[in-house]
Amino acid sequence: MDTLISRAECPVYVDLDGTLIRSDLLWETLFLFARQNPLQFCRVFGWLAQGKAVLKDELAARVEFDAATLPYREEVVAALQAEREMGRRVVLATASNERLAHAVADHLGLFDEVLASDRDTNLSSSRKLERIQAGCGAQGFDYFGNSQDDVCLFQAARQATVVQPDRAATNWHTGADPHTRLIRDEGHPARALVKALRPHQWMKNVLVFVPIVLTQEFLNFGLFFAGFLAFLSFSFAASSVYIVNDLLDLSADRRHRTKRNRPFASGRVPIPTGLLMAAGLLVLSFGIAAFLPPTFALVLAVYLAATTAYSFALKRMLLIDVLTLAGLYTMRIVGGSAAATTQESFWLLAFSIFFFLSLALVKRYTELADFGSGASRAVTGRGYVDEDIETIGQAGMASGFASVLVLALYIDSAEVNSLYNHPYMIWPLCPLVLYIIVRIWVLARRRQMNEDPVVFILRDWRSQIMIAIGAIMFAGAAYV
Repeated sequence: MDTLISRAECPVYVDLDGTLIRSDLLWETLFLFARQNPLQFCRVFGWLAQGKAVLKDELAARVEFDAATLPYREEVVAALQAEREMGRRVVLATASNERLAHAVADHLGLFDEVLASDRDTNLSSSRKLERIQAGCGAQGFDYFGNSQDDVCLFQAARQATVVQPDRAATNWHTGADPHTRLIRDEGHPARALVKALRPHQWMKNVLVFVPIVLTQEFLNFGLFFAGFLAFLSFSFAASSVYIVNDLLDLSADRRHRTKRNRPFASGRVPIPTGLLMAAGLLVLSFGIAAFLPPTFALVLAVYLAATTAYSFALKRMLLIDVLTLAGLYTMRIVGGSAAATTQESFWLLAFSIFFFLSLALVKRYTELADFGSGASRAVTGRGYVDEDIETIGQAGMASGFASVLVLALYIDSAEVNSLYNHPYMIWPLCPLVLYIIVRIWVLARRRQMNEDPVVFILRDWRSQIMIAIGAIMFAGAAYV
């Protein structure tokens, strides 16, 4: 009985960043600020020069923060609820800014008190320990933490609970009392790291081979090796952009039915790790580009500039976002031409713009359908609302039909007559492309399109059959 009484009198203190949530609110607010106020981002460096506490305070005051969307650790929340039911006092003790900490406390309703950083004090490590010891008195305290900054608190606590520890906290736990609790996430971290790269999206970059294939020089190893290098360079650059895009979209992704499970939105991969990955991939991409003609590096730089602008601003602009996406797909084709030093075809680029505009509109259509009725710009993170869904559908179908019209005009052009021995053999391409486009839109309207439409085409066996038939027709027209 005495043990139960003393345990009930001993308060429980819990860290926030990395412990109660699978993320860090300093990094979260930094990217929120970059997204919500991109033109003012340079001010961050001035605040940082005044100290970490000032930086946290300024960011917390200038972002729209929703504590309900954070990736909470269910096991930690459940443990704290059990402690409260035993009558214990539970305190949130965090180095995050007090505005954010109180928002979290209000959302969870678990805490009797909040200790947090203010503009003058960054409440971490020994500062946090001093504040806790001053408040808990002789009865001591229990502590939930996860990092090197928490080691001194682990050592001073009556009982420590180590949550998803970093290297320093892991080393401490290894030599600690065997009754010390350990809470780890399930699953292999390497799998989340690979998923963050979105390697399935690399399939889009096979577009760099389109101008190479159209040269009909199938035995020219040099051309295809150049295309392979261009494919790798675009893939690594795209993964770098996907990471930054995911970091800027954390709040919107967490409101989405499926995107909330992405590695960064779910907190499975830390934000600093994502930044290191993005930087490394970017260096690798341009390192590969150095082995290709300088024109390719220029195309790659323009692609990255456009994707960066898309991530920070263009993706939230009505129609500008889908036009940009269509242009980015087309730039892969231009990049393939630059890598292999082939001449771009006006017809190919025109077809690409209309075809990929239709697919970009499919993507927006399915996103709005997933959000359902009541979707607003604030919820979707885009420039669309639920009333736009029919307009998007009509525009997407029209754009798809326009791409087929461009293809028909190309097939009837003098250029085709000079390139192919039997140009009439490629006329069936028009209904094949029409089949692919209409089928995708039918599936989207049935709410059966659950992935990127370009990736869907490359994975779908029916679309693969249509592409194979088209390839056979091209070969027959050229060589029969």
